[in-house]
Amino acid sequence: MSNIEFLKLKRLDRYIIKKFLGTYIFMIVLIISIAVVFDINEKIDKFMTNNASLQAIVFNYYLNFIPYYTNLFSPLFVFLAVIFFTSKMANNSEIIAILSNGIGFKRLMKPYMVSALVIAIFSFVFGSYIIPPANATRIEFEQTYVNPRGKVTGDRDIQFRIGPQTIVYFGNFDMTTSTGYDFSMDHFDSLQLTSRLTAQSIRYDSAYHWTISNYQIRRFEGLKEIITKGTSIDTTLQIVPNDFIIAKTDQQMMTSPQLRSYIQSQKERGFGNIQAFQIEYHSRIASVFSAFILTIIGAAISARKVKGGMGLNIGIGLALSMAYILFMTVSSTFAVKGGMSPFIAAWIPNIIFTGIALYLYKRAPN
Repeated sequence: MSNIEFLKLKRLDRYIIKKFLGTYIFMIVLIISIAVVFDINEKIDKFMTNNASLQAIVFNYYLNFIPYYTNLFSPLFVFLAVIFFTSKMANNSEIIAILSNGIGFKRLMKPYMVSALVIAIFSFVFGSYIIPPANATRIEFEQTYVNPRGKVTGDRDIQFRIGPQTIVYFGNFDMTTSTGYDFSMDHFDSLQLTSRLTAQSIRYDSAYHWTISNYQIRRFEGLKEIITKGTSIDTTLQIVPNDFIIAKTDQQMMTSPQLRSYIQSQKERGFGNIQAFQIEYHSRIASVFSAFILTIIGAAISARKVKGGMGLNIGIGLALSMAYILFMTVSSTFAVKGGMSPFIAAWIPNIIFTGIALYLYKRAPN
């Protein structure tokens, strides 16, 4: 069979693709609808207590809630969809009829992979470029009406580089007033301290413009020290408060190019608390490949007609889905708190399930 003939979609391919994508959409509608109902039931009191309008609930929250969680659990929806419709085909002896006509399991996987590719492309584009801006609206709603106390308002003991030879320090920083206290800025030349500025407070205005209050500058020229004091001075620093005041949900609001740029910038400044951003970045790529891996597993499990029928296959599918979520959660936790590489943490579920996929693929009926 030539490559051109292999790439052509035949009636069987179109039939399976239609079933795959149709069941995938059905799973999304079913499970997300249930999730929305439970979410409303859980948060309705908070909506009413904080006077959230119906328009804000529908358009600012749930209109952005649905695509976020749909994309987040898209690989699992793929897995359950494949198991559901393939088990049904096997139960109706359709898989047996296909294989008995000389079509091998490898050839049967073609429409499955085409469907997984379509879903993976949409998932990557939406997850990397479309959903992050929508998340900003959803998270702002949550911080206003669901968990007002969850909004990050400041931090303590912040130190980082703002240039190759400059280090700044904030004793604490208040986001509500854009003001830092116990501020210091050290300039170095070949590891030798040349000047040190200390100030009671520093306030951010806009466009990298800062106002320093009650300051003292010490300049070192050999054995000579020059001290300058003042009540207020304006300066330009290439930093903004959001560069060093980080909330748990900030990474969800960044597109993939923004994440990559932010991670690189924070590394250059010496920040160490960027694991969550790195996990988010690598997970968006890993989720694309998970669609193919879970499709192979689902098809290999469900292609056999078993005595337990669809119920047994669906049960196995749910068990593997829970295992996949468990690996995702545990590996992410180790990356943030246990020192594991964010890249490895994002890919561990795929690595483990790739081994399962290869094993099941070899044992699939032919």
